[in-house]
Amino acid sequence: MINSSDATEDAIQPVPLPLDAELPPTPPQLNENKGVVKAAAVLAIGNVTSRVLGLVREIVKSNLFGASDLLAAYTVAALVPNTLFNLITGGEMVSSSLVPVFSDLASKERRAELWSVVSSFLSLATAVLLFIVALVMVFTPQIAWLAGARNFSDSSLTAVTEEMMRLATPAVLFLSVASILTGVLYALERFTLPAFTAAVFNGTIVIVALLRPDHIDSLIYGLLLGSFLQIVLQLPALRDGRFRIQFNWRHPAVRRILILYAPIVVGLLVNQVAIWISYNLAILTGDNSVTYMNYATTLYQFPLGLVVTALSMATLPTLSQIVSAYHASKESDAVAASARVQEFKQTLASGLRLVLTLILPAAAGLFALAPAIIALLLEHGEFTAQDTAVTATVLRVYLAGLPFAAIDQMLVFASYARKDTWRPAVAGIISIVIYTITAVVLLKPIGLYSLMVADAIKHFCHTMIMLWLLQRQLGGLRGFGISTVIWKSIAASGLTGLVAWLAYWAMESIVTPVLPLNGFLGKLFIVSVAGGLGIAAFLTLVRLLSITEVQMLHRTLTSRLRRRPPQAKRP
Repeated sequence: MINSSDATEDAIQPVPLPLDAELPPTPPQLNENKGVVKAAAVLAIGNVTSRVLGLVREIVKSNLFGASDLLAAYTVAALVPNTLFNLITGGEMVSSSLVPVFSDLASKERRAELWSVVSSFLSLATAVLLFIVALVMVFTPQIAWLAGARNFSDSSLTAVTEEMMRLATPAVLFLSVASILTGVLYALERFTLPAFTAAVFNGTIVIVALLRPDHIDSLIYGLLLGSFLQIVLQLPALRDGRFRIQFNWRHPAVRRILILYAPIVVGLLVNQVAIWISYNLAILTGDNSVTYMNYATTLYQFPLGLVVTALSMATLPTLSQIVSAYHASKESDAVAASARVQEFKQTLASGLRLVLTLILPAAAGLFALAPAIIALLLEHGEFTAQDTAVTATVLRVYLAGLPFAAIDQMLVFASYARKDTWRPAVAGIISIVIYTITAVVLLKPIGLYSLMVADAIKHFCHTMIMLWLLQRQLGGLRGFGISTVIWKSIAASGLTGLVAWLAYWAMESIVTPVLPLNGFLGKLFIVSVAGGLGIAAFLTLVRLLSITEVQMLHRTLTSRLRRRPPQAKRP
């Protein structure tokens, strides 16, 4: 991220800049910032569960299918529902459009209007999705060709891909309805059940795959059932909802959602085109290259989802409410409006500081122990040592962009809270163009790894553009202690990675020749010892460098477990 550390608020001067001139002046009651921590904790638990089950899903896939061509065909087939979901009602719509707009209607006084808007949006989305699913069913061969199935060296894989693609596509309807319900619950600040939708999804795929271990299409059936269960899980939290079929697309809130999401779709469309291009390029380097990418991406996204997504989604409603309060007071009370700007920047800076202190050591530890972690999780059944080596290299190159991806996600969510979706979309288009050019240029000299290098450069470019925009719009976040946290976190992360790597090297070079550490328990022992020493080194530097974000997070979580308010640290 960007800035982090102790927020030196005495150095901050009010900057009465408008957050976004187009926002409606609806002033919901502001929540205490401590609610962000509570919500983040709930989302973090959900994310931990989801990510762990996601790893279990990959373990099951690697055990049953390794890095086989059939698994590559499944990966290409699943690209279609994933792409449609991301374009139509994916996480970007939830954060950029649904949560900000639904939050304006979340007060008890406007709750009836909220249900009316949600009903209209659900009805319209369902009708559109059914039409799109029908189109995919008709044009599956052409779509599979575009997705890269034509590049498989074995032509029979193309037919398998088309068959699974037809079977998987209806999942986009269930995923999209579940995503809209998630947006409603986030706006109502009911985080618990939606926090576990991804966990249910991943867990269902695991169970169904184990029930039919010899059939690759078991992954598709798990995908379908898991996406449907995401809807079922969230219904108890919506028991007070008043849903009905209606198509009031002229409602101002419905139109506002579409207007806010329009630029996001443009950016996402370019992004999805880049993903499809990357699949085509990856398959050119080998039929199973997309499988290596998929395994590495799961590990790469573990810390990103655990830390950044939880904090971002928990912070978004609070930032949206601050923006609404700003617009409610900017005409009548300039001092109050300026205070809201500072409150917005302080909330954003707090999230950035905490993300920096957690994501950097996670990236360092994951880089140092990539071969050991992949061998522990995936190297069994059909997954070979050679598969481990390639996946570890792919993951390590990916990790170069992880800190920038973390920073960028918080900045993008802050823009969404201001109902500014055009600027992140334009930044996304620019960075995707850079990604595609980089990948194509580097494909011949470095093969598959060109896609990982291009991904890291993409995240870096997007982050730099978002920082520049933040500086122009709000005057930046100078004075909020972020610079201090950056160098402290880099120092702590460097030691974390070095200690973990030295411990791993010592066990592989010295201990393994003497003791049999090649089985599952041996691999677990290596990862546990090396990872534990790395964490110990990090916690030591947290105390020596006084990285207060980690210390405060520990006090907050401990106090909540003990059911008493956290004690403020004396200066």
